[in-house]
Amino acid sequence: MDKVFKALADPSRRQLLDRLFAEQGQTLGALADGLAMTRQAVSQHLALLEAANLVATVKRGREKLHYLNPVPIHEAHARWIAKFERPRLDALAALKQRLEGEDDG
Repeated sequence: MDKVFKALADPSRRQLLDRLFAEQGQTLGALADGLAMTRQAVSQHLALLEAANLVATVKRGREKLHYLNPVPIHEAHARWIAKFERPRLDALAALKQRLEGEDDG
């Protein structure tokens, strides 16, 4: 999980994940196109995302296609975020009930 959080901590890597979310199966060139970084920098970011299992690759001929793997993000959400949401959602539901109860009176 540490590798996932480290990978997600960088805005450039999050941007690459967003681009893969929008369109799966992109090459390094396609991912680097239009970004304010070199292909080498994009390649290094992708390697870190691969090491965190956030990106999977498939070779097709001479091309290497990159795909988003959302499973580690889901696991991080389930482990670290969802448990903190429950008390807030319960509090909002209780507030809603109280406010609706006041409207009935």
